[in-house]
Amino acid sequence: MIKIYTDGACKGNPGPGGWGALIIDGTSKNEIYGGEPNTTNNRMEILAVIMALKTLNTENEISVFTDSTYVQKGINEWISKWKINGWITSNKKEVKNKDLWTQLDNITSQLNISWIWVKGHSGHPENDRADYLANQGVGMETTI
Repeated sequence: MIKIYTDGACKGNPGPGGWGALIIDGTSKNEIYGGEPNTTNNRMEILAVIMALKTLNTENEISVFTDSTYVQKGINEWISKWKINGWITSNKKEVKNKDLWTQLDNITSQLNISWIWVKGHSGHPENDRADYLANQGVGMETTI
């Protein structure tokens, strides 16, 4: 099983943002981070997961740990309704971050993923590390 811990950060919302991920495969650990000069925290939360999953070439079971209810509920609950409704929310508005949600949907459709919410800033070592990495990436330019 592969464990991925992700986080996003933003200095101002919108403002310079960063994403980070800690990827654990057995005893192997990989840390990645990046960012954007003008973004939102929610975009960085989604981008952290996308970038982490892009590093993998596996059919193994994957657990993604996120402190973002936006990501966790978005992928588990909301995205299927968004697709049925033509990417329109229940409030009759366009889905924000559709470009990232469609990327995430395409990537995850081929993988066996469990999505686990963890409380942020609560002393969870791996989540704290993802937060540190996200802050390292604040304002960087990431190529998707």
